[in-house]
Amino acid sequence: MEAILDHLEPGLQIVFIGFNPSIRSGETGHHYANPRNNFYRILYQAGLTPRLYQAQEDQDLLKLGYGFTNIVARPTKGIEDITKEEYAEGRILLKNKLEKYRPEVACFVGKGVYAQYAKKTKADWGFQPEPFLTGMHEFVAPSSSGLVRMPMTEIIDIYKQLSDYIHRERS
Repeated sequence: MEAILDHLEPGLQIVFIGFNPSIRSGETGHHYANPRNNFYRILYQAGLTPRLYQAQEDQDLLKLGYGFTNIVARPTKGIEDITKEEYAEGRILLKNKLEKYRPEVACFVGKGVYAQYAKKTKADWGFQPEPFLTGMHEFVAPSSSGLVRMPMTEIIDIYKQLSDYIHRERS
């Protein structure tokens, strides 16, 4: 299955970074397309988007200053299908993308994504005190997968920290 395209351009406020696309995302060509994924609902309820977007509108979020990429481009059923070699290659590619596009915030959608990228075993939710890349904020947010056991209200509260920061920066 083909990788889905990144939505990246210079000057973005946030780049959302996932593990890799789901099979459904691979089939549709859109980020966070699995109907059980709560990504777009979380963004809306946290105040990051003015309305509820659908996966097929993912490219429209560029107009809001938000982009998308993954640490591994290959769609899989689950993260257990990603190899160590894919993570190693993805880590380098992701670092290069972030250095090229220089978003204000790199938002890792899941602690595991951040751990694979930064090679750190521990991270708290929210902004990281010691970013891997200097001059860029790194934010660790819960995964938006429907399999996550954390209450939705807690997940939204964490994303609200990111929303508050972006709205402060815009004003």
